[in-house]
Amino acid sequence: MIPFSFQVTGYKNLQKALKVVVKTLPFPKPTLFSGTDSSLELCEAVAQMDNKNLLIVTDAMLVKIGLLDKITKKLDDLGIKYIIYDGVQPDPTYDQVEEGLAVLKKHNCDAVLAVGGGSSMDAAKVICARATNNKPIRKLAGMFKVFKAITPLYVIPTTAGTGSEVTVAAVVSDPVTHEKTPVMDPKIVPLMAALDGTLMTGLPAHITAATGMDALTHAVEAYISANAIPETDAYALAATKLIMQYLPTAVKDGGNLEARQNMALASYYAGLAFTKAGVGYVHAIAHNFGAFYHTPHGLANSIVLPHVLEYSKEAATDRLAKLAEASGLRTGREGNAKLAQKFIDHVRQLCKEFDIPPVLEALKPEDIPAITRNALKEAHFTYAVPKYMDQNTCENLISKMVV
Repeated sequence: MIPFSFQVTGYKNLQKALKVVVKTLPFPKPTLFSGTDSSLELCEAVAQMDNKNLLIVTDAMLVKIGLLDKITKKLDDLGIKYIIYDGVQPDPTYDQVEEGLAVLKKHNCDAVLAVGGGSSMDAAKVICARATNNKPIRKLAGMFKVFKAITPLYVIPTTAGTGSEVTVAAVVSDPVTHEKTPVMDPKIVPLMAALDGTLMTGLPAHITAATGMDALTHAVEAYISANAIPETDAYALAATKLIMQYLPTAVKDGGNLEARQNMALASYYAGLAFTKAGVGYVHAIAHNFGAFYHTPHGLANSIVLPHVLEYSKEAATDRLAKLAEASGLRTGREGNAKLAQKFIDHVRQLCKEFDIPPVLEALKPEDIPAITRNALKEAHFTYAVPKYMDQNTCENLISKMVV
């Protein structure tokens, strides 16, 4: 068996090569509409792009509460036909993607509009990729495997967390193996996105908190990544500053439009950061909590984040200290080690303030080895983490999250 130190060398060399690719490849950004009723501006732009028949990808709850009503009315006014697929559920599976694809083909849709959180946007991305690439989802999973341009995709996020409106990634689950399979390719970045805070004012506090912590995790993991570059650093620090300033307000006062709009912008910035710098062990573990137990992704990230930051602290002290400064935590002439710990402690305090538990109630000790194997496979071949874990170390870390 290859010694772990040799394996780490291989992982680092792989990530160095990936960093070169990321720095040289053009990464598209969606045309962005932002502010009150920007979702309606996006609808007008869709009409200008001569799209006549939309597939709207969303979830049943958003339809039930009427969140899509003003969007569909605008589409009606513009003379755009549409059909709604509302079968997306948290942690979407291959089955949901295939169901949505069948609806697209049956109704000859020429474009897709995703309205919802990360699950709806990710499902829509893979639906669009499947529509033009005649191969199963598992063969699209991984990096740069979407060979043909996707069906035109427009997105309207209704939560401020995933950043999927701007990222090159979409995550869907194999319903048989419970394995999360990320599809990562610049071709799946949406053409246009609308950050409309008015669509987020009705979000419950617990969802606001979890999705906001998801955005924070994106910014933090991108900033401490070994593949961070000046561009991603700027976005990650800006996102962190906005989240620390506005997330508590958004949780306490969901109707505060200023807080909602700034959280939407923070999520977008964090997405720009991690789409190039990547994420890390927090996401790798959280993805598997979602696959095994259908744990909402933001909640899973929130639980895992403090544990991984403590583990990574020694290797990422200076970077964590910078995040502390961006969060307004410097009160004097603290050294970087103290600032790094203040940042980690502040993340824990936010979780406590938002009633996010430090452990995962659904986590079964007997599942930990399999969760660990899947998480390490994802992390080591995808993310440039600041400090590597072997199987035993990761199992011990995850065990701290057992009730």
